[in-house]
Amino acid sequence: MILRLLLALLFGAIIGFEREYRSKAAGFRTITIISLGSALFTICSFKLGAPGNPDRIASNIITGMGFIGAGVIFKDGASVSGLTTAATIWIAAAMGMALGIGEYSIATITLILAIVVLSLFEKIQDWIDTFHQEKTYKVNFFTDYEKPKSEVEKQITSLQLSFRIKRCLRTHDDITFYYTLSGKEKQMDKFTDFLLGFREVKSFDE
Repeated sequence: MILRLLLALLFGAIIGFEREYRSKAAGFRTITIISLGSALFTICSFKLGAPGNPDRIASNIITGMGFIGAGVIFKDGASVSGLTTAATIWIAAAMGMALGIGEYSIATITLILAIVVLSLFEKIQDWIDTFHQEKTYKVNFFTDYEKPKSEVEKQITSLQLSFRIKRCLRTHDDITFYYTLSGKEKQMDKFTDFLLGFREVKSFDE
């Protein structure tokens, strides 16, 4: 049992180090404690569970990880961050559970695959984004918005980006359009630069 807990501590620390290195909300200590706690709960589940039903406590670990994972997901304007960290919490708990029942080989393979996804797959994702990505821009216009809105959409088209208006919101002082754009990352950056220099736009967020 002590070996299982020590391995859960080590495996969680390895994944936690990667999250801490990237300055994520759930970092070194959090992921380590999650892995260790999951292993301990799983061991206790087998110790306390009725014959033929040893999973009563372990099954609730998944529910608990859902609450913790929700705490690291943040919505900032039109963008959402923290989903990968939330998924990392989930996989760290699963790894701790595997160690808790003594499945060392499965836990080791899971650790290796998780590190590969968190490190190598990020580079693949960045490479994909250079060819195609989708962003939502929140653009605030002044009340007299027809002409600047037309110029913004003309710029989008000239950059060979496809777009659709997700929704619009009007207040007394301005009107806000939510544009969903798709295309190359380089063209997205050019559009952002255009908005920064376009004085007819009151404000924008991406």
